[in-house]
Amino acid sequence: MTTELECIEIGTSTQPEFSVIWLHGLGADGNDFAPIVPELGVDHIPIRFIFPHAPVMPITINGGMPMRAWYDLYMMDLVRYEDEKGLRESQQLVNALIARENARGIPTENIVLAGFSQGCAMTLQTALRLEEKLAGMICLSGYLPLAKKIEAERHSANQHTPILMAHGSQDPVVPIIRAEESRDLLTELGYDIEWHTYPMPHAVCAEEVQAIGAFLQRVLVKSDN
Repeated sequence: MTTELECIEIGTSTQPEFSVIWLHGLGADGNDFAPIVPELGVDHIPIRFIFPHAPVMPITINGGMPMRAWYDLYMMDLVRYEDEKGLRESQQLVNALIARENARGIPTENIVLAGFSQGCAMTLQTALRLEEKLAGMICLSGYLPLAKKIEAERHSANQHTPILMAHGSQDPVVPIIRAEESRDLLTELGYDIEWHTYPMPHAVCAEEVQAIGAFLQRVLVKSDN
């Protein structure tokens, strides 16, 4: 397993005070969400956006075809049988990205973890177990993996970290019920969830991009000091 991921980086400033680590979905790469940066309306906040490329691995549900992925998928329902080993290995890769930002002068409390689909799953897998508080989590068109283990494994550091969850009501890839189940469990566990649905398939829409931009402005409030 690779220990350091290749990334695309886009900065709103040459002296960033914040980082947003954005994890793509199955079969995509870091280029997938890079074009979203100018649309977020956060150019006035000194942010380094990081779009890593997931490792390439064979995906069972796609006939064993190799593609970029954070973990293997075995079943269409996503949750009955999960690639726990792959999830935990990629969790360490994301932890390493956070540590690299720390080494570059960005404290964890100034980092937002974001992700779409599998990237959303990895955001929750990593952030809820992280031992240092993040600024926020952005969870798009995904779900909480290893849900039965989260109560025992979660760390208190991110108990009160704001979480934006958004999903398409017509999503045929990650059914909205998966996201609703995840939202309900996290709410039961006392997490701060901002929930949005949009009449779209497995995608991102303009209204959602506005909500993401507003969320970033809200959680990166130190930029106004």
